[in-house]
Parts: sequence; C-alpha cells; structure tokens
Amino acid sequence: MSKLPSKPAETLDITRKIALAYAPAAARPAWLALFMLEQKLAETARPGREPLMVQLRLSWWRDRLNESGEAWPVSEPALASLRAWKGQHGRLVELVDSWEARAMGEEQEDEFALALTNAYLALAEVLDVRDKGAIAAHARYLAGEATSGGRRGALPRAMRPLAVLCAMKDSSDNPGKGRRLVDFLRVVRAGTLGF
Repeated sequence: MSKLPSKPAETLDITRKIALAYAPAAARPAWLALFMLEQKLAETARPGREPLMVQLRLSWWRDRLNESGEAWPVSEPALASLRAWKGQHGRLVELVDSWEARAMGEEQEDEFALALTNAYLALAEVLDVRDKGAIAAHARYLAGEATSGGRRGALPRAMRPLAVLCAMKDSSDNPGKGRRLVDFLRVVRAGTLGF
C-alpha cells in the first residue's frame, strides 16, 4: 500500500505550488484537490503510454468521480483531497473524458478547453464565487482556446490561483532575455490583484 504524503501540496509541480500559494486558506483545499487531479490525469495520459493502460486508468478515475466519496480507497491522496469539493466531484468527469479523448487522439483542443473551463467553473461554485465571466475567460486562455493574454477581468480572491496560472502562461508564451523581474512582478500582481 502506498503511503500518503504528509503534505499533499509537495506532490504538485512548481507552477501549481506557486499558484496554490495565492489561494486563501479557506479555498486552498479545493484548489489543491483540483490541481492534484489535473496532475494525476496528465501523468496517466502522458504520451508514449500504452493506450489500453491509459484507458483503464482513466476509467478508474471516472468510476471514482461518479461514486460517493465515502466509497473511495483511502490510499489515493488525490481522492482524499477531493472531499473538499463537498460532493461536487462528479462535475470533474468531463475532465477525465477529455483527457481520455486527447490521449486517444479523438478530441479537438477546443473540447479540451471546454472541459478545463467547466472544471474551473465548478471549482468557483464549490467556493461560492459568483462572477463566472472572468473565470471562464481566464480558464479558456489557460486551456489554449484564446491566443493572447488580453483583458480577462479581475478574479475574486478565492480564484486568484487561476490568474497566477495565466500570468505564468503569459511569461512562458513570451520568453525573452532579462524578463525574470517582469515575469515575477506579473505573477505577484495576478496573485494579489486577480488580473
């Protein structure tokens, strides 16, 4: 049996760790759960894996998200963290389906962008955030549906990690020599002001 990490956030990649740092304490568990699931799905559907194994593993995730959290195995940290979604974890099945279609070469990028956008909108509902327009604009940009940073509107405090992810995407899409300070300031601004 695998041992649960004492600090689940330590399992995240550096981008998600930075974004998570800007989540308010009350919102952090729900953000952590989504980040852990996203990372698990990306690892499962990683290119080069046997397609049948990818389908089986993603099917396992789909089945877990379609059942009550009380039935989940205690040894899976991503599932344990999803309890913070207050029973709304079923709304993430579309994300699993999207990763499966993407891994099998059956899905267009706009469908993946829609699934990711819906996952962030579901998170907003879990966090009781009402402003869906700015959230959808940020999520579409992050998912690659929108091609430029542009004006997406400010996000409320509970959704600031999404603004941070977009700021980091802006930086990676526009690399340049000597831009570290500008990129750092962009991330800090996104985390503190929401845009």
